[in-house]
Amino acid sequence: MKNLIKNLKIKRRAIATLAAFHFYGNPSAKLKIVGITGTNGKTTTATLLYRIATELGYKAGLIGTVENIVVKEKRPTVNTTPGPMILNQLLSEMVEEGCEYVFMEVSSHGIDQKRIAGVSFIGGIFTNLTHDHLDYHKSLENYFLAKKKFFQDLPSNSFALSNADDEHGREMIKGIKAKKFFYGINNDADFKGEIKKLDFDGLELLFNSEHIKSNLLGKFNAYNLITVWSTCVLLGFDMEKVKNILKTIEPPTGRFEHFMSNNGILGIVDYAHTPDALEKILLAVKEIKDNESKIISVFGCGGDRDPLKRRIMGKIGATLSDIPIFTSDNPRNEDPDKIIAEMKTDLPMSISQKVKTISNRREAIIEATKIAKKGDIILLAGKGHEDYQEIKGAKHHFNDMEELKNNLA
Repeated sequence: MKNLIKNLKIKRRAIATLAAFHFYGNPSAKLKIVGITGTNGKTTTATLLYRIATELGYKAGLIGTVENIVVKEKRPTVNTTPGPMILNQLLSEMVEEGCEYVFMEVSSHGIDQKRIAGVSFIGGIFTNLTHDHLDYHKSLENYFLAKKKFFQDLPSNSFALSNADDEHGREMIKGIKAKKFFYGINNDADFKGEIKKLDFDGLELLFNSEHIKSNLLGKFNAYNLITVWSTCVLLGFDMEKVKNILKTIEPPTGRFEHFMSNNGILGIVDYAHTPDALEKILLAVKEIKDNESKIISVFGCGGDRDPLKRRIMGKIGATLSDIPIFTSDNPRNEDPDKIIAEMKTDLPMSISQKVKTISNRREAIIEATKIAKKGDIILLAGKGHEDYQEIKGAKHHFNDMEELKNNLA
């Protein structure tokens, strides 16, 4: 029965793809589309590339998790990678508006469900692959194979850019037709990065001996920046202009967004909702904070999603935070207290004792602001750009940054 349902879904998607091509032809053939796939970094990479292309004077489009943009005009977004009808409608609008470049997040669901069938890409980027979406893919191998399918379908006249420092980076583009390139910081790569300075003022980097400055924070953003830099080189952009743009470029909404309160407390909001992303954001904060500063983290795990990552995220967040507060994310149809209990499964007594449990997210944020002292850092992780919380199937307005600013003096 399960196989029958799956086959019916595949047939419906195939019909939707054919319908899209009937209505819109193949608008992607008239655009230079770069697809970005990976567990983390898709949104930042796609958004920065869109902003750079726009700053350089190109008409460009963006398709992704936070927003879809057609030449500076925003469109609503539901899925990271839209279904074929919506996707081809967006691409058709971009052609009509004279877009030359499109930067598009390509999710594993979008690949597996053939949402991008027939789309012509001039390049594909692989960021990294870590624990996520195993409720859907069932295993890391299946998750990997879904990503790899994207690169296997790239034509010989396109490029594939992969992370040499990720354990899956070389295998991801092995045996494909596209021209292969690698970026990295730790391992040999075509585009080699080096971190010269990393603090709350930003990053100073060397990319193939080229000195780069950026206001973005954290080692993970060094990877995002070298990914973007490498792509701009492959696209033939004016790299002196790109270098200047990177000095002041801002991150997407909900990606390491931060502000300093009047009483000297640093507030950070980030979308980190996977074990790897949570670990990277906490390590980034630890790398740039003062020794006396405490990290107060507020985070949870989504309901009706992969339950295996809950104990992993709980252990990471509790271990790397001075004061971890376990709370709800989007519990959806699950009991928030049950999710939190699963987050605490693998915690040793010494770490479990410092964990605060407050299932109501608003109350958890208020508690964090009460505890924090001058010099401390409050990290709200998991929701990032989302402006809602989903409880018992209903969505209610909720914005982490709003809550944090309302409660910090």
